[in-house]
Amino acid sequence: MAKKNFLKKGVFITFEGPEGSGKSTHARLLFEFLKKRGLDCIFTREPGGTLIGDRIREILLERKNVCMNSACELFLFEASRAQIVDEVIMPALEKGRIVVCDRFYDATVAYQGFGAGFDIDLIKSLNAFATMSLKPDLTILLDIGPEAGLKRSLCKGKHDRMESKSLDFHRKVRHGYLKLAKDEPKRIKVFKSHKTINEIQNDIRKTVLGCLSKI
Repeated sequence: MAKKNFLKKGVFITFEGPEGSGKSTHARLLFEFLKKRGLDCIFTREPGGTLIGDRIREILLERKNVCMNSACELFLFEASRAQIVDEVIMPALEKGRIVVCDRFYDATVAYQGFGAGFDIDLIKSLNAFATMSLKPDLTILLDIGPEAGLKRSLCKGKHDRMESKSLDFHRKVRHGYLKLAKDEPKRIKVFKSHKTINEIQNDIRKTVLGCLSKI
């Protein structure tokens, strides 16, 4: 992929977390909150967010694809990411918009790195290539224990292929997320999922508005 000349004018906010953490709910709630305040923003998600990415998402999450090779899984996530960055995220940021994204490259470090055991430096290199070195301005990490998180997910219906991975895998994922937050405390802000949705969302909004006021 040829590297583009890119001048980021907007603000890029990502949401991360283990399964059942509530990240998708809070990402959407924040997006609606920012829209009501009259801010120019868009909402998207990974994997997916584009026609090509949505097809990749179906392959990745389909439970019948149990034979998927771990390397294949890794590259499919990166392929979807490369498409959404080029097609959706960068153009929006270049126009000065706020982009709220449900998952981004931290998920690949946590899931395919800490969870599946791929070399972390390799994944970070692939992430940089797929994103043309784009980094979020702020990452909201919703934290929850894997047992509680998977129980929440199951209440919503059948587990998808990623949710169906072993409990040990999901424990490693959570550890990976918390390690990333410890390594990048200025970017990654951790919110525990034991509070009510309204309490967590209010805390998130305060953090986001504080971040926006500094940019």
